[in-house]
Amino acid sequence: MNDRTGGRRVRRLAIGTAAVLVLAGMNGPWVYRFGTEQYHQYTIDRPAYKAANGHWDVIEFPKEYRQDTIHAVLLHTGKVLLVAGSGNDQDNFDAKIYDSRVWDPVKGTVEKVPTPADLFCTGHTQLADGDILIAGGTKRYEKLKGDVKKAGGVMILYNENPDKPMTLPEGTRFTGRGNGRTFLSDDSVLIPRATKVFDRKTGRFLRNNPGYARVVVEAPKEGARYATGTQDNYRVAGLTGADARNTYGIANKLGMDKRDFEGIRNAYEFDPVAERYIKVDPMNEARWYPTLTTLSDGKVLGVSGLDDIGQLVPGKNEVFDPATKTWTYTAHRRQFPTYPALFLLQDGRLFYSGSNAGYGPADVGRDPGIWDVDTNRFTKLAGLGDPDRTETSGTVLLPPAQDEKYLVVGGGGVGESALSSKRTRLIDLKAAGPRFVDGPRLEKGTRYPQISVLPDDSVLVSGGSEDYRGRGDSDILQARLYDTAANSFRRVADPLVGRNYHSGSILLPDGRVMFFGSNPLFADRADTRPGVFEQRIEIYTPPYLYRGPRPSLSGGPRTVARGGTGTFTSRDASAVRKVRLIRPSATTHVTDVDQRSVALDFTTSGDRLTVTVPENRNLVPSGWYMVFAVDGRGTPSTARWVKVP
Repeated sequence: MNDRTGGRRVRRLAIGTAAVLVLAGMNGPWVYRFGTEQYHQYTIDRPAYKAANGHWDVIEFPKEYRQDTIHAVLLHTGKVLLVAGSGNDQDNFDAKIYDSRVWDPVKGTVEKVPTPADLFCTGHTQLADGDILIAGGTKRYEKLKGDVKKAGGVMILYNENPDKPMTLPEGTRFTGRGNGRTFLSDDSVLIPRATKVFDRKTGRFLRNNPGYARVVVEAPKEGARYATGTQDNYRVAGLTGADARNTYGIANKLGMDKRDFEGIRNAYEFDPVAERYIKVDPMNEARWYPTLTTLSDGKVLGVSGLDDIGQLVPGKNEVFDPATKTWTYTAHRRQFPTYPALFLLQDGRLFYSGSNAGYGPADVGRDPGIWDVDTNRFTKLAGLGDPDRTETSGTVLLPPAQDEKYLVVGGGGVGESALSSKRTRLIDLKAAGPRFVDGPRLEKGTRYPQISVLPDDSVLVSGGSEDYRGRGDSDILQARLYDTAANSFRRVADPLVGRNYHSGSILLPDGRVMFFGSNPLFADRADTRPGVFEQRIEIYTPPYLYRGPRPSLSGGPRTVARGGTGTFTSRDASAVRKVRLIRPSATTHVTDVDQRSVALDFTTSGDRLTVTVPENRNLVPSGWYMVFAVDGRGTPSTARWVKVP
């Protein structure tokens, strides 16, 4: 345990360390190490220590159930959906091995779930009926510059025929009219028909605007000698007559540059009861690294991502209608980096904190602000500390959600930058002229922090790494509880497992927090050995569960309407000081826009606890929630699940 906090805990450890040093003098280094480890374990297992700092436990699934978990969603059944897809493993992708698991944290069971596509780096969110909307994923893995063996790149295909579209199959050959080089398409592509343009006043035909599409092409053989350095016009093999004249390609440099990941259009709903994926209509745009955010009317906005040729979707956002299971483009375009943190506000607009998880220009769509999706008006918000280090930062809506205060934690520079931030930033969106102010600083610059709201209104901030994907053995084995009232951090027990890229945390119905994933680049400080994906689950039991019996909570309705009431039974009703309605998490890549903790008004009478759900549907979007009753010591009950229609 690396404890630098000072005070009582350090003094307690110092007494034990002195005793161990005496043993070391008599018995040598081995006894010193053994004694220190034994004493450390003794210390963290003491009831008083747990009551002050909490406790961590590691869970390792049987080998046949392990996977490289990238995404996690808490289901209203109390189980957790763990999604890997291909798990950032090219071999799995090539073999079409796509994985998901459903884990029951109460029974300890794990079940494999057939996974229909590579849902690696997908987007997901809770729907009103309790299903999980999952959209996007991986069509093709990236190739780093040194790994690219064949020249290639993006080609724009044109169709000047207004009477019919053109479909070109995968493997179509394109030959440059000027350079004579031939390239093959890596996918089939549909080129829309041309559009006829007429003079509005006279009705006279003016021209055809060609239809166009894009496709990635590659040279048929390896070697830089097949690369091109300038733009050229390309003939399409196999076409004759008018088709050959009307259909052609244009490409700039086709070289040996890095090829980015490519996304898919697939969309599914995951049924938590049947525990299976159900296909719905695909998105209009392929997306890899998208964010899904619930809107005021219960529909879901899909934003950003890399498309089917590995380019950032150019602000073409779309909305999923759960009633029709279809997607429709929004009226306006707005571009964000991938996995932008977008939160539904109480007035129906969206808050973009600046947090994101990676791809996109450093100077486009990174300013934080408030966005009206209907009008596309975007109001920038000032004062953000370290504005060039919001990539891989985490953002959380602080409890209670009614206050509309947000905390942005850590972050790093764009791309593979070694820069990281020690800052936290606060913003009160109910204040006049809201702007960011600095919150308490972190001990270390922190990328990929895992953040979970707890029922007692504290916020757990844990893990992360100082450098990009844990380079230089920079994982941060520290955890802190943020006190929302005092605006301060308190160091608690240190996690046992390092967590950086592809990691996350989820509040469980029993008040504990589960942690998953971690995908370091390297496994040593010198960055010479390849990293190993962390497959173990870790559970943090907060201090509030070591303070004696927790308040009981039972019975109650399964459904409570907004503005309505529900009555539960609790033999400890008179001791309850707050009740929280917490939306379950759907988290990936430091992005969890679902979790929110809403304060409920309540009354007690004997062993009856009656709660009232707020009327604002933007504060309480339709769906399943956990109800926690919290006593005067800050100890929560086990949650009761209720549905808000």
